[in-house]
Amino acid sequence: NAQNAAAPAAAAPDPNAVVVTVGGAPITEAEIGFAAEDLGQDLANIPAAQRRAFLVAVLIDMKVMAEAARSAKLDQSDVFKKRLTYLEDRALRRAYFTDKVAPSVGDAAIQTAYDKFVADFKPQEEVRARHILVSSEEDAKAVKAEIEAGKPFEIAALETSQDGSAQNGGDLGYFHRGMMVKPFEDAAFALKVGEISDPIQTQFGWPIIKLEDKRMSSPPPLAQVKAQIQQQLMVTAFTNEMDKLKKDVKVTFTDPALEAQVKAEAAAVTKSGQ
Repeated sequence: NAQNAAAPAAAAPDPNAVVVTVGGAPITEAEIGFAAEDLGQDLANIPAAQRRAFLVAVLIDMKVMAEAARSAKLDQSDVFKKRLTYLEDRALRRAYFTDKVAPSVGDAAIQTAYDKFVADFKPQEEVRARHILVSSEEDAKAVKAEIEAGKPFEIAALETSQDGSAQNGGDLGYFHRGMMVKPFEDAAFALKVGEISDPIQTQFGWPIIKLEDKRMSSPPPLAQVKAQIQQQLMVTAFTNEMDKLKKDVKVTFTDPALEAQVKAEAAAVTKSGQ
C-alpha cells in the first residue's frame, strides 16, 4: 500500500554493533560481513532466511577455536606469522580493489560501454526454427507424413523427437549462421516461414525442420548484458591498475622456468581479456 511504499529503507547495520559475545570476545556486524565475503560460495547453498544464523554459528566456532590456538601458543609459531602476513596482504588487496578500482565501473561507465556495443553492432540474418530429430530417413519421412496429414508439428516433436528440445515442441529459438551444423543450417535458412523441410542427414541423425520466423538480429537490451559488461570493465580496470602499480616494481625470480611460465600465463590472460 501507499503507506508501506513511503516507508524509509532499513538503515545499514552499524559495523561496530556487537551481535554476540563469546567468552568475553565480541562478534560484530562487521565480522559477519567479512565472513559472508569469505564463505560466499558455501553461503549460496544456505536458504536466505538461515544465512545470518549460519554465519554467526561459524564465527562462534571460530572465536572458540582461535582462543584455544592462542592458549596453545600457536599464534607465536613461524607458520602462523607467515599465514598472517598472507592474510593481511589478501585483505589489503581486497580493500584496494573495493576503494580504488571498483568505483570506476559504475552505471555511467557501463552505459558508455553499452552505447559503443550498440553502435558497433552489425545485424545479421537469424531464424527461429523447430525440429524433430529421429535416427533414420525412413522415420523422418513417416513423421513428416503425419504432420502433412494434420498432426501439429509440436505434438509430433513431443512424441517422437530424440532431441532435448522435444519438451518444447522442438523449438530451438533464434539462431544465426555458424551456430548449427552446416547441413542443418543450410536447410533452415533456405526455408520460407511456415515451411517444413525434407529429412536432412546430419552427424546427429535425421531431422526435419519447420521455420517459424526470419529476421535481422538486434542488440540485446542493457538489462540482459549489464552483468557481462560490468565484468568485462572490471577485468580491464583491474588489469590497467595492476599494470600501473607494477610498472616500477622489480620482480625477481629464483627459478627461470617458473618465470617463463608466469609471464606466459600473464600474456594469455591479457590476450583473453582483449
